[in-house]
Amino acid sequence: MKQTKPKGLLMVVSAPSGAGKTTLCKKLLAEFLDLRFSVSCTTRPARKSEENGRDYHFISTENFTQRRANGEFVEWEEIYGHFYGTLKKDIEDIITQGHDVILDIDTKGARNVKALYPQGIFVFIMPPSVEILKERLKNRGSETDDVIRKRFDKAMEEIRENEWYDYVVFNDIVSDSVNILRSVYIAEKNRTSRLQGRIADFYRITGGI
Repeated sequence: MKQTKPKGLLMVVSAPSGAGKTTLCKKLLAEFLDLRFSVSCTTRPARKSEENGRDYHFISTENFTQRRANGEFVEWEEIYGHFYGTLKKDIEDIITQGHDVILDIDTKGARNVKALYPQGIFVFIMPPSVEILKERLKNRGSETDDVIRKRFDKAMEEIRENEWYDYVVFNDIVSDSVNILRSVYIAEKNRTSRLQGRIADFYRITGGI
């Protein structure tokens, strides 16, 4: 008898700039082959280390605007003059195939996703301290003091949003934070409500032993 495979799990990870969420997500993705990364669209230019289709879908403002008008984004936002958005089709394609998906998005986008996917798992990554957050923002080296101040103010606003997330991870030591994120992921995959389909297979009478 073919076992019932549950729909994939949706995990949303948010953090202020400089908290290290991208590093944590990449390490989790490298460990679990069934976990997929939802690649967002953006209208900002790609940085030197970024690759189209891997880090972001880099598209024109006109393309983004058209997709937004068509209702294709599950969430979108304008940040520092550039647009970012997550395509609903990308998420649905992954979870309906039974694969899990992780979204690396900000708090506003996470709220929008939660409204559409209340069964998702929402994790907030905290920097170790305010001092370290300031230091990381300054060490980017490619931005003016004014931009750094704006990023810090935005980071503090985002940190105040942590209260409605399911889990909070203080990113003191990367290896420890990965362990916590791994534990959350494994535990949620084995939540009773998610495995009712497989459990029901045990009660189906298909003949004698």
